[in-house]
Amino acid sequence: MEITDIKVRKLMSDGRLRGIISVTFDDFFAVHDIKVVQGDERLFVAMPSRRDDNGVFRDIVHPITPAARNEIEGEILSAYRMELERAEAESGRAN
Repeated sequence: MEITDIKVRKLMSDGRLRGIISVTFDDFFAVHDIKVVQGDERLFVAMPSRRDDNGVFRDIVHPITPAARNEIEGEILSAYRMELERAEAESGRAN
């Protein structure tokens, strides 16, 4: 399975939540509401989740292997950084 598209839906600068991402796999399957979060030491990717009856958040979708997680996270963070640079450059041109 390959990532065929990544869309940065929203960029944020306040708080720990930095972006909302959608990823398409094999031009066939899309996952929305993936979050880019600023952790204590680095940015990380949080998969879509929902709260269960006990108030615990559980991922709705997630990679099964550490290698898959690393690949998906790397691609998402790369797309996020490129969009952030594009937005900053565009903002600089508007001033």
